[in-house]
Amino acid sequence: MKKHPVLWAFATIIALSIIIVVYIVLGPSALGFAGGKTVALAAYHGEDPTGAAPELKAASLVERGEYLARAADCAVCHTAPDGTAFAGGRAFVLPFGTLYSTNITPDAETGIGNYSDANFLDAVHKGIGRDNTKLYPAMPYPSYTYMSDTDALAIKAYLFTLRPVHAPAPKNSLAFPFNQRSLMRVWSALFNSDRRFEPNLDRSPEWNRGAYLVEAMGHCGECHTPRNLFFALNNREKFGGAVQAGWRAYNITADRASGVGAWSDADLANYLSAGHAEGRGSASGPMGEAVDESLKYLKASDISAMVTYLRSVPALTTSDLPEPKLTPAVTAQVTAPEANPHGKAVYEGACAGCHGWSGVSPVIPFATLIGTRSVNDPTATNVAQVIIGGGHRHSPVDANNMPAFGAAYSDDEIAAVANFVTARYGVKGSDLTAARVAALRAEN
Repeated sequence: MKKHPVLWAFATIIALSIIIVVYIVLGPSALGFAGGKTVALAAYHGEDPTGAAPELKAASLVERGEYLARAADCAVCHTAPDGTAFAGGRAFVLPFGTLYSTNITPDAETGIGNYSDANFLDAVHKGIGRDNTKLYPAMPYPSYTYMSDTDALAIKAYLFTLRPVHAPAPKNSLAFPFNQRSLMRVWSALFNSDRRFEPNLDRSPEWNRGAYLVEAMGHCGECHTPRNLFFALNNREKFGGAVQAGWRAYNITADRASGVGAWSDADLANYLSAGHAEGRGSASGPMGEAVDESLKYLKASDISAMVTYLRSVPALTTSDLPEPKLTPAVTAQVTAPEANPHGKAVYEGACAGCHGWSGVSPVIPFATLIGTRSVNDPTATNVAQVIIGGGHRHSPVDANNMPAFGAAYSDDEIAAVANFVTARYGVKGSDLTAARVAALRAEN
């Protein structure tokens, strides 16, 4: 029989494509790394890992719902800059267009005022919104799907106590085929398990509580886990770090060099609850917002549980992230490869007063640069974003917040000072360009 090379090549490509798709679709779940035996929540006889913190067990349904809405970080995504809380309109700039968050106040026309309990659970667990509309996974329902019905409905009870705000969401601008909502039905079938959290019998009660808070409520993987070809979470690289909304969400696995393995439990707890860990850095950008709108409201016992769970996630190495430099720079001189007259001049005029010339702030610990991950990131992504837009913090430390310099300095000046900072205070200097700064401005 005569062979047809073109047909054989085509068949091989098809077969390989199928194998790749199956490999991606059959990837591990968010909790797949843990092993052990899991059971339905109703069959679990240990301490219930769901719900509000134990200190709030006697609180009203609405009070518990408010706590859980904080834990789920609802306000950050559903509040536009300078907008009304929960009224939506926040823009999410994605590689294929811009999405806007929706109004989740109890307004009947533009919000969720006409949602039944079943409607609300469909939105949270399945990504199905008003009039059977398929939601885009910017709404993290693949993570919220682990949330118990009881907790989701407690959040609904709290949201329904808010003042209704008439606020239609701006129209999304997505490129084809991403503007085809009907495709979300297929995507959800492949990448949303639609399963509630199941406690692990081989793990401690604190681990189970932490797992629930990190995965079902805090949805940490949505930022810190890379995406696969279909923009679903790639849990084979769980918590290994990713770029989201123009910011780099760093590796939070137990790797000592590129993750948080060298951090103490107190470091992690302080970073989560206050957005700062001495000698490790301060939270900015989306992580700063998560601290200020969500994590700082959690009880100490819940923060401790989250730390316990994070410690259990297998270590992954992020190859381009060196272990942070911990020694201050020599204050008396600027030497090669730090020599960057343009960047040094900008730093001297705008930065040195707070950050100092050694990298250890003479003013406040929050401004210390030595030991911070972002300054030791050779891409300088977050350094540039903080310079452009400020620290994005909305906390009691506002007086000490990093101000925005994006309007005061050109792209070239921001690139120069970012390169100076990473060379002087980090392990390896960056090579940021003005063009890259311009691109980051568009995502800020």
